[in-house]
Amino acid sequence: MQPLNSRLDRPVNHRVPFTLIDPTGALWRIGQNLPAQARQRNSDPTWRVAPIRQTIYRHHRGPRSATMKVPYATKWQKETDQLRKIALKSGLTEESKWSKPCFTLQGRNVAIVIPLKEACAFSFFKGALLKDPERVLLKIGKNTQAGRWIKFASSKEVRALTPTLKSCLAEAVEIEKSGTKVARKKPSQYKVPGELQALLDATPRLKAAFAALTPGRQRSYLLYISDAKQATTRLRRAEKAAPMILSGRGYNEYQG
Repeated sequence: MQPLNSRLDRPVNHRVPFTLIDPTGALWRIGQNLPAQARQRNSDPTWRVAPIRQTIYRHHRGPRSATMKVPYATKWQKETDQLRKIALKSGLTEESKWSKPCFTLQGRNVAIVIPLKEACAFSFFKGALLKDPERVLLKIGKNTQAGRWIKFASSKEVRALTPTLKSCLAEAVEIEKSGTKVARKKPSQYKVPGELQALLDATPRLKAAFAALTPGRQRSYLLYISDAKQATTRLRRAEKAAPMILSGRGYNEYQG
């Protein structure tokens, strides 16, 4: 990876998230739709969010580049570079999403590299549709519906599974080209925790706000609250979720 510069070397596509470094060397994440003065080369941006304090590396998207910070990126630098090279050979486009190397086909997410504490994961957004004859794809979480990933604990493991990874990528590209979607459970198919339902019934404004959320955001609250084993914990989580629901956010969703 290339060393960081303290300012942009070339114009940036302002339709995608990117980052700048201020003159003091502190890195700030800049969101979409920046004001004109923040887009000017070498200007001091006026929109700033809290500084991100994890590891920095440089990410390339065609002729352009962006600076990212990702937890454990340094630890899995070599493995990340190996995985990026494999993914790019599959004909996908590399973009920076969620501060991670994401690989897309005509703007649609196909795969992403995720450095973790114990491993470097290569995750497929529609991994549930892959055939996976070697059974190397793992479910990301107990409630995960579409995503599947392969975890690598060393560059040696990446080399050993390169043929398998290439095969998965080729299949993932064909699935994306076909437009096939993963069948997902609707929020209405999940049981609403009694503690949350009581709050919704008691507060019409909260009930309306919850109904206005996207299906994914509704699901995030249903899973978060129902995952607690004790009723007192579920009630506490429901009460904690109320202000976030009213703000239109999903559970743990960042508010800029």
